[in-house]
Amino acid sequence: MAKTLSILIPVYNEKDTVLELLRRVEAVSLPLNKQIVVVDDGSTDGTRELLAGLGARATVILHERNRGKGAALRTALARATGDFVIIQDADLEYDPSDYPMMLGPLLDGRADAVYGSRFLGGPHRVLFFWHYFGNMVFTLLTNVLYDINLTDMGTCYKAFLNSKIKAIPLRSERFGIEAELTAKVCKRRLRLYEVPISYSGRTYADGKKITWKDGFSYLWCLLRYRVAD
Repeated sequence: MAKTLSILIPVYNEKDTVLELLRRVEAVSLPLNKQIVVVDDGSTDGTRELLAGLGARATVILHERNRGKGAALRTALARATGDFVIIQDADLEYDPSDYPMMLGPLLDGRADAVYGSRFLGGPHRVLFFWHYFGNMVFTLLTNVLYDINLTDMGTCYKAFLNSKIKAIPLRSERFGIEAELTAKVCKRRLRLYEVPISYSGRTYADGKKITWKDGFSYLWCLLRYRVAD
């Protein structure tokens, strides 16, 4: 019997992209069943109304107010029943056609977690130098603190064995969830692989939400979870 992949999709004000994203998710051919879990994190732009029409295509959960990406992911993870879990943003920056590459090390038993790296040679849109520089600084800090050799700690494309990710207590409400996940995966010495992915980054005019201020959350999580849990 085929195993199942739980696809966790946190959504906040993505009415222009969420239906196309779901179409791409459904179109990917995998040797796995798919469970799609969408958490709308208090959208106010009409996204919730679009999600209401999905019916049996996905499990849709609504947050009454905007709580942050971390809170949405924790809600989605609580509903994940698959053997494997992948985090999928709704903004089309990350392409579901990369799922086979992401899942390969999990399916053949080599990995507990897989990160899709934007810096291992995949095609990517050329955009902001300071975002790139900031990610490199936080990646270097992660490597020093946790004695690993990641190339992209801030990637949003992360896949896990469900049993492994559910054993990790997660606390972050907002974008700090990315750093918290990385810190706790590395601290537990899970078998972590990186694979190259494509990346179609957005501008702020396109709706990009993360800003330099979220760097403080990254820094706090990397330092805090080095000594705490």
